[in-house]
Amino acid sequence: MSIEGWYYLHENGALIYKPDHDGVAADIRESDFARCMWPMDPSDRMGAWNILIEGLALGANAARVAELAAKWGCDDDDADVYADRVGITIARDGNMWGATGPGFANLAESPSGFGATKLEAMAELAKDMKLPAGKMWRTTFADLLKVAA
Repeated sequence: MSIEGWYYLHENGALIYKPDHDGVAADIRESDFARCMWPMDPSDRMGAWNILIEGLALGANAARVAELAAKWGCDDDDADVYADRVGITIARDGNMWGATGPGFANLAESPSGFGATKLEAMAELAKDMKLPAGKMWRTTFADLLKVAA
């Protein structure tokens, strides 16, 4: 992993990037304004999806998340690759996408998410799974999916 910078979720919903250099991660970690943080390695597709899904689930500005998704090529086709790797099932349900995790039984008993895009559906699934905010040693969306399996 080659961390080039850090994204963090500001308490106002802004998803902000800071290039990596001495002390940046510590500054974000110690900030009362930062709710969550993610390392950014441009070669890590899973990392990009984690930033987008978790950021949106935790209240990041939806327009900023959409901007980053477009910049990184994280579209509905690419979402299928991510979903397959982490064990998410995505299916069309009327005019929405539905996302469910491993061990899904039914909508009444199991976490699920729905959205106009696959990204939005996965972010809603993360919310339904009670994804916590945090800066370093926290439970991630991928961790929650592993527990559900």
